[in-house]
Amino acid sequence: MKDEIVCLPTLAEEMGKKLPSTLEALISNGIELAEIEKLVEDAGTDILEIASFPLRRARLKAPILKPSKIVCLGLNYEDHAKERGKATPDEPIFFMKPRTTIIGQHDQIVKPSFVSQLDYEAELAVVIGKRAKNVSASGARSFIFGYTILNDVSARDIQFKDKQWTRAKSFDTFAPIGPSITTKNQVRNVSDLKIHTWVNNELRQDSTTAFMAFNVFEVVHHISHVMTLEPCDIISTGTPAGVGFALKPKPQFLQEGDVVVIEIEDLGTLRNTVINEDQLDS
Repeated sequence: MKDEIVCLPTLAEEMGKKLPSTLEALISNGIELAEIEKLVEDAGTDILEIASFPLRRARLKAPILKPSKIVCLGLNYEDHAKERGKATPDEPIFFMKPRTTIIGQHDQIVKPSFVSQLDYEAELAVVIGKRAKNVSASGARSFIFGYTILNDVSARDIQFKDKQWTRAKSFDTFAPIGPSITTKNQVRNVSDLKIHTWVNNELRQDSTTAFMAFNVFEVVHHISHVMTLEPCDIISTGTPAGVGFALKPKPQFLQEGDVVVIEIEDLGTLRNTVINEDQLDS
């Protein structure tokens, strides 16, 4: 089954069962991971072959397309706070991105014509599995479906002009997500995953989630005490050091044709190319 995709609705149908046709519906309906895992384990070789096809024939879309919200953290890595000359906060700082920012694997990041300082931010993203309100940090894991990669693309010139983050991070295509969701049971240790970002094969970010000021479970705890988290909501947990605007001896911003590759241990690799806005009409 290596390098193949199993279509779960087809698999379920072949076994006389029924599953939702989309991942978002599966999560929203509260279907337990154990139920899905058992379905795959119980399927015979013949049924698996019927329900499978090669990965090379697929075009991967963003694993979640219509979350009710995307919540992002700022300054949640000690090394990133340091490169910005700021102290790590004593409570999580968070903001929102609209779902219209979402794109998937190999989709294009569109650089608006009036943005001159386009930047990348590699981030571990949490996908919420069930409604969460006022949850404890110790109990937060049970509300998580899995994890994916999110690139919190940012227009730094607008960010520094506005002195806040919303407009600079809300342009269409400014949240590449993927390549897939790794379920929480498949992640070795979410509090110690290696994170790497390359721009045109040049290593820019080289860090680990161990440097988070607030770990994944603390983040879910804090956010759930402010707002109700719902199935398929995405929490992007902040970026480590090495972003373009903080590079020495001078900043290096994204330009047309640049290829951004983000890899997080256990989660895979997310790849996107930058195009200029005027290319959309060509």
